[in-house]
Amino acid sequence: MKRRPLVIAAAGVGVLATAAFALPNLPPNPVTDSINDQVFQEKSRRYATAADAPTRGAQAFRLPSWVPKDATDIRIRARSTGEARLIRFTLGPTPLDGPQCTAGTPNRPRGRELNATWWPRGTRSEERPECRDARQYQVAVRGKRVYAWTDGTPSPGAGQGQAR
Repeated sequence: MKRRPLVIAAAGVGVLATAAFALPNLPPNPVTDSINDQVFQEKSRRYATAADAPTRGAQAFRLPSWVPKDATDIRIRARSTGEARLIRFTLGPTPLDGPQCTAGTPNRPRGRELNATWWPRGTRSEERPECRDARQYQVAVRGKRVYAWTDGTPSPGAGQGQAR
């Protein structure tokens, strides 16, 4: 007689576990966007070109200044509760001039806090620090694809008049 509540509870746990693994990997739509925002506290945006990305408003979806103006197929995933971001884009004719940290010694980032299905494995050994904006990024280039992440670590010299 007490078996029915246990079966219902087990089924509920199974549904929740499946949702936790499946939802972050589903294509963006209003349902998954809402769940990602409220449960996982992450938001994603996709832009066809750099010109489509916002230049005002939420910092999370503005492109860093070092991203070439002719970049395409831009994806951004951002933590709703902090500074963590993932960015992927495809280079156009303008090459990426290489990650730079000229304002001082790069800070040691805490580590990548986000994941996305479009983020490749094994970029850690290829990543170089990029410090030309207020936040320091770790950047890896694979062919025409550029992958960059930040955990919100300030760039060296960011407090001394660098644009935010």
